[in-house]
Amino acid sequence: MTGKTPALPPRDHGGGIDAAIRRYGGRRGDWLDLSTGINPRPWPVSGLGPQDWTALPDEGATQALHTAARAFWNVPEGAEILAAPGASSLIARIPWLTAPGSVQIALRSYNEHAAAFRAAGWDVGESRDKARVVVHPNNPDGRLWDGGDMGNESLLVIDESFCDVTPAQSLVHLATRPGVVVLKSFGKFWGLAGLRLGFAVARPETLGPLAEMLGPWPVSGPALAIGTRALSDDSWALNTRSWLAGMADRLDRLMTGFGARSIGGTTLFRLYEVDNAVRWQDRLAQGRVLGRIFPYSETWLRLGIPADENALRRLEAALAAAT
Repeated sequence: MTGKTPALPPRDHGGGIDAAIRRYGGRRGDWLDLSTGINPRPWPVSGLGPQDWTALPDEGATQALHTAARAFWNVPEGAEILAAPGASSLIARIPWLTAPGSVQIALRSYNEHAAAFRAAGWDVGESRDKARVVVHPNNPDGRLWDGGDMGNESLLVIDESFCDVTPAQSLVHLATRPGVVVLKSFGKFWGLAGLRLGFAVARPETLGPLAEMLGPWPVSGPALAIGTRALSDDSWALNTRSWLAGMADRLDRLMTGFGARSIGGTTLFRLYEVDNAVRWQDRLAQGRVLGRIFPYSETWLRLGIPADENALRRLEAALAAAT
């Protein structure tokens, strides 16, 4: 026995600068990471006090966060909110809410849902039976679901991790229905993925077992404080949506100018069709730009939103060098 934890096979995700450095060279500061859908202009963190770091998170701080979240997302009466250390921690636990059966999850969607249901003994496919997962907007193509094709599933998960850029499209009102869980990610829109904060919105009888699985103090003191303030900053949210929309449009114009075809996404990430996604990713990496490709498509390339003019110029230079 070596005493080492056995390595788990990696799942397909964005990020991975360290792996890119091992293959292509450079240092972390040399790379432009466009492989994620995280806002590159995060909410400005400030004002944390010693008590946020030293005290156990108390009921008042948790309630303040829930109140801010309820107001920001217009959570309806009859549904409650549960904060967690990232949406991923909720995704991993939701399949255990009911006995396994078959669950409908689209192949071309966020892959952690399928992995979590499989780990809990579910049969994952594209036919519907006992449960269903809908990513809304879908990652990576940005497809929206209108909520009109609801069956009689005992568990319906609506992942709205990227919906804060299009709040009018939210289906949070469905969280009052039995068995419906709406997921919200804090890290994507507010650009603070390292904070690890996410939310489930559902009826109390659904959230109760999830809360038990998470245990006491699931959210850190700094995350409670930052999340409460950020969710209350409506002007920042409004300005950020406008800025993201403008930068997404500029990214589309740049990419189509080099021969890519814009086929979807959100204003946090854009999806392009190219002749050979592996080759495009490799050429960008030669210029120290990290993009995202997918194991189920030979032609899809996804890019996050550049943070500023310098990032756009770096991307343009990498594209020009590759032609």
